[in-house]
Amino acid sequence: METLSFHGKFWNELMNMKKKRILSGLQPSGKLHIGNYFGMMKRMIKYQDENDLFCFIANYHALTTKPDKFQLHSNTFNAVCDFLALGIDPEKSTFWIQSDLPQVTELSWILSSFTTVSIMDRSTSYKDKVAQGIKANMGLYSYPILMASDILLYDSEIVPVGKDQKQHLEIARNIASKFNRYFGEVLKLPKPEIEPRNQLIPGTNGQKMSKSYKNIIPIFDDEKNIKSQIMKIKTDTADINAPKNKDSTLFKIYSLFLDSNEQIELASRYDNPGLRYGDIKNELFERIMEYFHPYRVRRDDFQSNPSKVKEILAIGASKASSVANLVMERVRKAIGIKLNL
Repeated sequence: METLSFHGKFWNELMNMKKKRILSGLQPSGKLHIGNYFGMMKRMIKYQDENDLFCFIANYHALTTKPDKFQLHSNTFNAVCDFLALGIDPEKSTFWIQSDLPQVTELSWILSSFTTVSIMDRSTSYKDKVAQGIKANMGLYSYPILMASDILLYDSEIVPVGKDQKQHLEIARNIASKFNRYFGEVLKLPKPEIEPRNQLIPGTNGQKMSKSYKNIIPIFDDEKNIKSQIMKIKTDTADINAPKNKDSTLFKIYSLFLDSNEQIELASRYDNPGLRYGDIKNELFERIMEYFHPYRVRRDDFQSNPSKVKEILAIGASKASSVANLVMERVRKAIGIKLNL
């Protein structure tokens, strides 16, 4: 990969940009699971060919749960390899680690001065996490402000979010609108994009698939653990000859890996006698392993080539910083921090 020619290509595209800028990120909080993939990543990969995709690993956000430093380092590297293996292309998108750009924390502090406590108090995510047993801290409380900075720093136009993150985007828009009322049209207001079909991927217990709920089906774990998790999917006690519930967790998860005709066939099997949930779970395991096999091979390659990963991230950070600097120039001038002497 030639760095100079790559940067030249980036600037040409930047100056002639007509595509929509789409931004998304993922916390490096542990094993990547199929909820992450179908809820966000699959769309991100598709967007690369049609839009200006900005995608980052949100390691500052991971600090709110106070992870061990070695764990955070490992989780961050693994998350980068996950993204690259699943198809994030550094030549089609801008891909970086959040902490590589100090501008994001500078903007976060500035935005906090234009954010009321009442807005933060309405954040349901904060309340949910505290209810889950995560100790309250200011990072957790002000999480939506840092997320607003992530979004607004890159002139993002569209932000794909799950239903549970929609409020955070609304807070970002609220903060940007208030800032713009003071200083003019400095910050671009992003729009949310929520895909109805996959906005909430169920976990093995029927709740939203999440590491905090311990109900995930991992993508890059060993086969034994993946199968073990699949076997934990909750099912009812319907008789073998009775019709089965197609609104169930198992049916929804299996359908993620089926085309429309295969989904119709599965629905027919659920309606007719003789279906065993154990058979469906075994089929789901085989389908998952087949689906992700090429990605698992690619991930092994990135894992064994950290210098290659480092180069990719350095280029991505440089590209992202070029845009962030333009936005921060506007912000600093608007609030009077940058003197025009």
